[in-house]
Amino acid sequence: MSYVVIKCGGSVLDQLPESFYQNVVDLAEEHGIQPIIVHGGGPDISDYLQRLNVESQFIDGMRVTTEETLDITEMVLSGLVNKKIVRGITKVGGNAYGLSGVDGMLLEAEKMYTDQQLGFVGKIKSVNADGINGMTAQQIIPVISPISADKHGQRWNINADLAAAAIAIQLEAPLYFVSNIPGVMESRKLVPHLDQEKADRMVKTGSIFGGMVPKVQAALDCVHQGVKKVVILSGLEENSLLDLIKGKNVGTVIEDVSMMKVQKGG
Repeated sequence: MSYVVIKCGGSVLDQLPESFYQNVVDLAEEHGIQPIIVHGGGPDISDYLQRLNVESQFIDGMRVTTEETLDITEMVLSGLVNKKIVRGITKVGGNAYGLSGVDGMLLEAEKMYTDQQLGFVGKIKSVNADGINGMTAQQIIPVISPISADKHGQRWNINADLAAAAIAIQLEAPLYFVSNIPGVMESRKLVPHLDQEKADRMVKTGSIFGGMVPKVQAALDCVHQGVKKVVILSGLEENSLLDLIKGKNVGTVIEDVSMMKVQKGG
């Protein structure tokens, strides 16, 4: 079965047009490509933390997660945001199931840093491919919240970009990071291709900053580990997903220059 992992950023979710969800359904029904959606929800989390008077701290674009923050994050991501996407797919005739990394240990997690400077922020240890295959075999579109757990039952807040990357690596699938911008930008112009060297330079100059830093690094990690295609693109552009499938130039393609040189005998 041919997969594509689609990661939807929280900043774009409330802006996604109905045509985006139709594109997701069309991938499976008309192009034989099974979509798997992984989503974030940072703005919604920030909104509810503010409503509940819980202060947030960020380090390198990643939210520090306390026990209190984790409760709210799980409620918002696995509840409010997850079901919003499921409803969007259902509205256009798709069959979507919403779940989190906790369900069926779909995503087994572990702590990210030994000193735990980010609190309960984790990373993906393993992906339950059998669980995903079981759903997709029934023509179900999985919609996955990145909240995950370890075998001791401890919950971990996982950056959605990193969760999507782990799934793409496990399934050997292309990965599309859907945002509210056309791709990686520099001096207000789209960067059509990006490799590690150029990304490092853009981080140093401040062209890549905040939440875009882990997004780009997750994309680069994917290509370094063999994911065949990683693209950062806008979900607001009409038929952007289908255009990608058809081979049109859309968004920023993340490349592994070292691998390209090897393949060309350089």
